Amino acid sequence: MKKWIMSLIVLLVMTGCSGGEDKASPSGRQDNTKEKSDRTEVVFWHAMSGDLEKVLNEIVNDFNTSQSKIYVKPVFQGTYEEALTKFNAVAGTKDSPTIMQAFEIGTKYMINSGKIEPIQNFIDREKYDVSQWEKNIVSYYKVDGKIYSMPFNSSTPVLIYNKDAFKEAGLDPEKPPMTYSELREMAKKLTKKGKYGFTILNYGWFFEEMLAVQGGLYVNKENGRKGEATKAVFNGKEGLRVFKLISDMYKDGSFYNVGQNWDDMRAAFQSGKVAMYLDSSAGVRTVVDNSPFKVGVAYLPIPDNTDRQGVIIGGASLWLMKDVDEAKKKAAWEFMKYLTTPEVQAKWHVNTGYFAINPKAYDLPLVKEQWKKYPQLKVTVDQLKETKSTPATQGALISVFPQARQHIVSAMESLYQGVRPKEALDQAAKEVDRELQMKR
Repeated sequence: MKKWIMSLIVLLVMTGCSGGEDKASPSGRQDNTKEKSDRTEVVFWHAMSGDLEKVLNEIVNDFNTSQSKIYVKPVFQGTYEEALTKFNAVAGTKDSPTIMQAFEIGTKYMINSGKIEPIQNFIDREKYDVSQWEKNIVSYYKVDGKIYSMPFNSSTPVLIYNKDAFKEAGLDPEKPPMTYSELREMAKKLTKKGKYGFTILNYGWFFEEMLAVQGGLYVNKENGRKGEATKAVFNGKEGLRVFKLISDMYKDGSFYNVGQNWDDMRAAFQSGKVAMYLDSSAGVRTVVDNSPFKVGVAYLPIPDNTDRQGVIIGGASLWLMKDVDEAKKKAAWEFMKYLTTPEVQAKWHVNTGYFAINPKAYDLPLVKEQWKKYPQLKVTVDQLKETKSTPATQGALISVFPQARQHIVSAMESLYQGVRPKEALDQAAKEVDRELQMKR
């Protein structure tokens, strides 16, 4: 366990769903409403920073002022990795939070910690209707038929492209690439004079998504959902297609190695150096607002002659602590239900770009007006709605996900050094197998 915690501290594992935006920031943190001694206090640890934190604080303020029995106290705890390390140090003690926000790849760890209370217990107790929640988001956090945490900030990857560059290259800006062959062909036409057609951040989340969209599994035992995963299987034909695409495009000069920094990736796109790239759906609005050209958004391209399966949910969810008193648990559950109301989710969606956990939010005037201004946001929602619920799109459940992602990053980077795709992917699989064996 100690080794795992240290790995969290040293590994740079940005969450896909946050689009790399959950960095430490002093902005937005303020006391919400004046605490009253007769209220039940709910301490809410989170990793939302900057503008995201401001929106979150506004929502918490609204809840605190809407009633007089519960007071929610949001406390920023740094990045997801930093927050999880702090949680491990205080879980089960008097210093434990009531609610903990944890990134999606921490799901297996949170379940195994023995420190959380599945929200399924409250759902069953009051026969709460979870059918009102987006099923393709809930499916990630449902394990063995039980919903362990409440989905909160959820996102998926999309293809973002420069419509003006498409026109200049003689391409139809309303017809983005849908397959690998189309992606390669268009990227070549968009590559000229120091400008590149396409890039992918060297980040494991994008590989996971490109694997799942074609139905590929990450680990055995049905992605760890039918038993404890013991072996990586991402080095099969589906994973090889992804690595071969990157390798081939890099060799023909149409692919730009942007590194591992989200800001560098977006800067390369906004400066016109790259015409197409993959980003988090939560970053769409920011990219549209800050680009000096028209921006298009499309589904993830898939290999030729394969069936589109859909995308895996990224982001984070809210976990209820087991060892806090019953009054605080009940209060926390009331707050969670408030967060999933259409009105709150509409505000969250339009101000952050994250999906609405409750799809009824999309029918509200606030969202419809925003979609007129940002039609790109609707594309992200449509891609999620069309996702098929399978073990591939549900995502893998392993407790060593941070380490696994780092091994994929190393494998991706080795492609630029001339390592063959199969060799790079097989080496990553061996490293992940070793991590899995160490956890047994």
